[in-house]
Amino acid sequence: MAIHGPDWGEINFGRFQLVETGVVSEQSDGTVSLQGQESSPPATVEECLVLHEQVLGLQTGHIYAVQFRDDATRNGYYQVESTTAEMTNYQSEVVTSNWTTSLTRLGSDKEVDLQSRLTATVRTNDFALSGERWHGPAIGHYAYWTGTTNPTSMTRTGAEGAMTVYRGVPANVSPRWGCDVADYNTGRVRITDTQLVPMGAEVEGTNMELGTLSWSLSNALVNVAPTSTAGVVDVQTYSGSSFHSKRWKVTVAGTPPTWNSATVLRNDPEMCVIRLVASQSPGRAALDLTLRRGSRVVEGYLQSSSSATHVVALVTAETNVNTAASGYLTKTSDDADGNRFVCGSARTFTGSTNGTMTKSSTTFLDFFLGAVVGGGSAVSGDAAVDLRNQYIGSMAESTYIVRR
Repeated sequence: MAIHGPDWGEINFGRFQLVETGVVSEQSDGTVSLQGQESSPPATVEECLVLHEQVLGLQTGHIYAVQFRDDATRNGYYQVESTTAEMTNYQSEVVTSNWTTSLTRLGSDKEVDLQSRLTATVRTNDFALSGERWHGPAIGHYAYWTGTTNPTSMTRTGAEGAMTVYRGVPANVSPRWGCDVADYNTGRVRITDTQLVPMGAEVEGTNMELGTLSWSLSNALVNVAPTSTAGVVDVQTYSGSSFHSKRWKVTVAGTPPTWNSATVLRNDPEMCVIRLVASQSPGRAALDLTLRRGSRVVEGYLQSSSSATHVVALVTAETNVNTAASGYLTKTSDDADGNRFVCGSARTFTGSTNGTMTKSSTTFLDFFLGAVVGGGSAVSGDAAVDLRNQYIGSMAESTYIVRR
């Protein structure tokens, strides 16, 4: 039986909002069909176009925390079944996007747990490291459960507040946790683009085009952004109530790539991946940047079409002891912000004493970049060796809903 209910007001999908729906249809099996229209006016043409793309970016089969402004009883976790949007443009004087999305209601936060399914595999490495199994759920989560063996926990403070990160998660366990719908997206990983309207709007899904110099990747602890200098990315670490920058340059065969494109490979609250691609003569170079919820480091994978020397280096050199034999490098003293850079790789590389990692005669270099927040006084879990172990132990994660 279909129930056509009253207007539920603005719909919040976490990353973006849609205006009031025109038609709401509910089925007894939990299926909900929503229809509405975004238009210019009253929105600008650019805003309407971005909302159109965001609706189409809703990923089929994915779980979303959905809130309705005028009927909180319908708030809950939903799975997207299908989405359509029809754009009509009258020479940019009037623009409309008529959208329809079909959702399956999975339950409210009082009815269901979120289950983070983590792989049991650690990153292949050349240092005989077993890594550290860790996990960072949403900031506002509650009742974290890993069976009869409890992990330890630590607090990392970012731009959105204090985040609990669990360390030593038991093997072969998929943690379960509760979370109010309104809190689910706090501390999430996000991709934004300053070309989008409103300025710096967040990207939904994996189909929206990114500018090679206008994107950013952030989890409130780390923010990564491109620069106008070839091959240079700005890795910013949150500490002392603000972000602090360190610029890193990648080179392949002695040449820093000039990126021709930026593509979204994954865009979920727990993890986002951006791929940068540059032309070579011949072939191409590619750099995948991965950021996980709760992580202090950004992960990179630099690859080229043919064997060459791959280098990742601080733009402004800082002194470190060469501990490349242990898979990482870190500054020997605190910087002006009270932190120390940290970088490393799962595979053997040639280290330096100025913040440079080199791997010769290869087609790839995996690495991580970040900072030891607190420097010489870093808490357990944030020391350089801890961050290296967490990089090695980072696990693929996907989120499911289970009934309590």
